This record gives sequence, structure tokens and C-alpha cells, in this order.
Amino acid sequence: MDQSVVGSDAENKLIAILKILSESSEPLGSITIARRLEQDGIFLSERAVRYHLKIADERGYTEPGGRDGRMITPRGRREVKEALAPQHLGFVREKLELMAYHTTFNPEKRTGQLAINTSLISSESFKKALSAMKDAFKASLCVSRLVAVAREGEKLGSVLVPEGKTGLATVCSASINGVLLKAGVPTEFRFGGILEIADFEPRRFVAIIDYAGTSLDPSEQYIRARMTSVGQAARTGSGKILGVFRTLPAPAREVVEERLAMLKRAGIGGVYALGHTSESLYQIPVAMNRIGMVQLGGLNPVAAAVEAGIEIENIAESGLIDFGELKDFSEL
Repeated sequence: MDQSVVGSDAENKLIAILKILSESSEPLGSITIARRLEQDGIFLSERAVRYHLKIADERGYTEPGGRDGRMITPRGRREVKEALAPQHLGFVREKLELMAYHTTFNPEKRTGQLAINTSLISSESFKKALSAMKDAFKASLCVSRLVAVAREGEKLGSVLVPEGKTGLATVCSASINGVLLKAGVPTEFRFGGILEIADFEPRRFVAIIDYAGTSLDPSEQYIRARMTSVGQAARTGSGKILGVFRTLPAPAREVVEERLAMLKRAGIGGVYALGHTSESLYQIPVAMNRIGMVQLGGLNPVAAAVEAGIEIENIAESGLIDFGELKDFSEL
């Protein structure tokens, strides 16, 4: 048999196992993984699953997570993303829609769960990173000043913080759309982009990535490519920041404004502009009977730290967190 075919088949099975682990917030054992693979039409014995998990451990894709269980590592998540990219066009939009759907936050009662992004930072560099983020939070170039911190071995959303790292959770912009959805207002997730601002006012999008045509979160890509100047924007009011563009049904405007006001009172902002019915917003066309909405990217403060030369791994839309677990950035 052609060895390249054998190798390819083994790699596909390994990726299938990693995918299952990436979708779980808990450690999984070989029995559970084998059963879930079977549901996807992949038939592997428990022994074969253990063999692939051993390979995954050796490559740093997985690590022990409790009795006979495995958790996927950040490196493993990257491998799944890259391996499945050709199959996952539109994956980010679907993920955002799911995050919005699962958001249960009630801004009046200030209870429930919000969608988060998770950033993994070397514990040695954590204080320096916080210092670099301070101006962005102070200038409100964020969805919220509310954050959460986790040490190695603890979890933020579905992400287990690895050894030597500290995790920082920031509120994801999809949380806003989740609150609107619970009020009966569906959101069309259009794109993530680089938003140019001047005097703290949005001017135009200078780069965009359509959610329907990507398997990777745009904010992650822009930060990695060093395309932002969030630190400068926070200090001077002018620069390039992470922004997202959504559209909403025009008849829902009153409800939208009411919910946004509630969110703001609860410490969650992040909406930069709300357009008019069927009118373009910052040069972006809007369909009939819809209104455009520009939201800030939740990872803007983290982008400022990366601009300052700090290495950070970001996992956008990394899961949910209870509102009660969040605290103001100033408390860090």
C-alpha cells in the first residue's frame, strides 16, 4: 500500500480526535472519543484511539486532564484550525452565531453568561502586558472593562491555561448580539476589519475579512499580522483598531437602542455607531430595511500589548463565562 496514503489516513484520524477534544470543555477518555468518532462515521478501537493520543501527546497537541482523560492544548487547537481550514469556510460566522445563541446574560438583573475571548500570556510578562493594555481600556477601545484571569491549570471558557501561562478573558462582541437575540433581534454577522479612527471617531474600514469566507477569526489574523495601532489610538485618538460590522432589522431599532442602554449600565459597551435604515455606514453598503452597526473588537486591548512586543496567543470566541466571575480591569 502507498505509504503516503497510510500516513494521510493516520493524520486524518488524529485530526478527527483533536477536533472532538476541541469541542469539549472537559477531559475525554479513549472510550468516549471512540464513541463520538463512531457518530462521525470513523470507526477506531479504544486501543487505536490511545495510540493516536500518545502521538498527540508527543507532538504537544494534548495533555493529561484528569483520570485517563485528555485535554487539547493551544498548539493542538492551532493544528485543528489549520488542518480543517479548507473545509471550514464560514466557520467563524457559525461560531459567532452559536456564541450569541448561548449567551444568557440579562443586563437588567446582571446575571447569566457572556461570550469571551481568551488570551494566553507568559506569566513572567503578564504585568507588562496589563500595563500595555491600560490605555486601551481607559479610552474604552474595548467591549467592556470587565475581565477575568486564570492561572495555569485553570480554565477560561473551553480553554485550559497551560503551564507557565496566565489567561486573560475579555468580553467578546458576540455577547451584545446574544442579548439582542434574546430580545428578538437577529444579527447578520458581516465581517471583521481594521477600523481607522480620528479624534476617537470612526472614519472608515481600511481592511475587511468577510466571515462567510474565512475559517480563522479576523481579529486573530490582524493582530498576528501587526496591522493595528491600538496603543497609539488610545493615547491620541487616531489610529487603526479592530472593528466588526453587523446589520440588524430596521424595525427593531427602538428595541436595539433600549438593550444597548441596559448593557452600557451593566458595564458593557462596544457599539461605536448605529446607522440609519438602508443607508451605508462608513462606506459599507447596507441592504434594504436594515441598519448597520459598527462594534469594537473585544481583543483591542490585547492588540495594544502585542504592539508593545509581548507575545500573546489569542483564542477568539473561546466559550462562555458567568457575569459574576468578571471584575473591572483596574482591580488587576
